[in-house]
Amino acid sequence: MSQPLPQAAQADTGGRAHYAEVAAVFLRLGFTAFGGPAAHIAMMRDELVRRRGWLSDERFLDLMGAVNLIPGPNSTELAIYLGFLRAGWLGLVLAGVCFIGPAMLIVLALAWAYVTFGTAPQAAWLLYGIKPVVIAIIAQALWGLARVALRGALPIVWAALLLALYLLNVNIFVLLLGGGVVFAALRLAGRHVRRGADADADAGTRPAGLIALPLGASSASAALAAPFSQLTLFLTFLKIGAVLYGSGYVLLAFLRTNFVQQLHWLTDRQLLDAVSIGQFTPGPVFTTATFIGYLVGGWQGALVATLGIFLPAFVFIPLLHRLTTLLRRSPWTAAALDGVNIAALALMAGVLLQLGRAALVDPFTWLLAAGALAVLLRFKPNSAWLIAAGALVGLLAFALRGL
Repeated sequence: MSQPLPQAAQADTGGRAHYAEVAAVFLRLGFTAFGGPAAHIAMMRDELVRRRGWLSDERFLDLMGAVNLIPGPNSTELAIYLGFLRAGWLGLVLAGVCFIGPAMLIVLALAWAYVTFGTAPQAAWLLYGIKPVVIAIIAQALWGLARVALRGALPIVWAALLLALYLLNVNIFVLLLGGGVVFAALRLAGRHVRRGADADADAGTRPAGLIALPLGASSASAALAAPFSQLTLFLTFLKIGAVLYGSGYVLLAFLRTNFVQQLHWLTDRQLLDAVSIGQFTPGPVFTTATFIGYLVGGWQGALVATLGIFLPAFVFIPLLHRLTTLLRRSPWTAAALDGVNIAALALMAGVLLQLGRAALVDPFTWLLAAGALAVLLRFKPNSAWLIAAGALVGLLAFALRGL
């Protein structure tokens, strides 16, 4: 693994040019990042590591592992972190707002259509072509990051074990934290044995760790069985944003408990439609909050809900940066953070397998995914163009089926 860079513990404040660059990059990603957190992370790596050279794969993997340790929307937190490191505090805000903003506006428009016309817009024809391309984008990113993180027998075996545990539904936080601690113990024990056998041979070849910080509606209006208030809406989403770990399925469970069972502001059908909207729009899946906020409180509710669920991410990232910078100074905790990175990579592989089962549903989608992966590996185009091409292919495929 690479030696730590001197600037790893600091944010690059970079001036106005960096502010404009951060805003432009994340605004475009906000409009084109389909496919959920794993796909968002893959697109960020493609744009910022491979194309723009903001940071190395080692550094990117460190950031990816770090954001997996905290609750909230991981891909949004990674965007905020990257903006902070590129352009300081203003970069932190710009990256988050530009990544969240497009998805929020799209979801707000769909929520208006839902309330006005009483149905959830369908996008199966679009996703049919986009999902296989997303699979290829995630696979390419996973391959590139694995070549950095999985050097040697121990990291490879450890990643395989954690992947198996993830597929057996072991808790994600347990895998991340436990995986980091146990990996550190194994690595440091191995170093101790090697030093005892040949202290001189070990000098100068010891792995230094990664660079810095890881890695149709039943009714168009909500059934307000409990008194509605914007403050309750805000605090409920603030709580969810501050404590939620896991996938969109975990988000669904939190939302159902709070808004269907406790507050009785939504029906189960409305909740499922809200989550579906968040899934097929670009950007963060957590913009489901925007949809729910509009259903129960109009456009003011949409803004309040969006602010509530994303606000913790803007607070957690500066705290995480300071904490993990300190942890990197200790050989033991640095090794633990490397273990967290390996765990995060294993989780990404697990998500890829799960998404693949849902996206690769027939020979055409398998062929589309394989073709997209070949194009990525051979020509290295911007992944946003591949997403657009996948959408077009999906439209053409459905048009041809209708003939």
